[in-house]
Amino acid sequence: MKCITCKIGDLQPGTTTITLEQDTTTVVFKNVPADVCQTCGEPYIDAEITRQLLHTVEEAARIGVQVDVRQFDAA
Repeated sequence: MKCITCKIGDLQPGTTTITLEQDTTTVVFKNVPADVCQTCGEPYIDAEITRQLLHTVEEAARIGVQVDVRQFDAA
């Protein structure tokens, strides 16, 4: 599949780092599975992983976390 950002590169399986914020909470996820453009580096994350990330940030915000850095856990 071609990258929709640069329209040149092919997407390959890889990982990326994602930073999400909600209110005063910031969570950084490392080693998130993604399809990554081999030309521009743009990551594309599937819907199920996105749901997991958003749920984790919502929970962190609910309990008052300000900053959290973690490895992605698919479980």
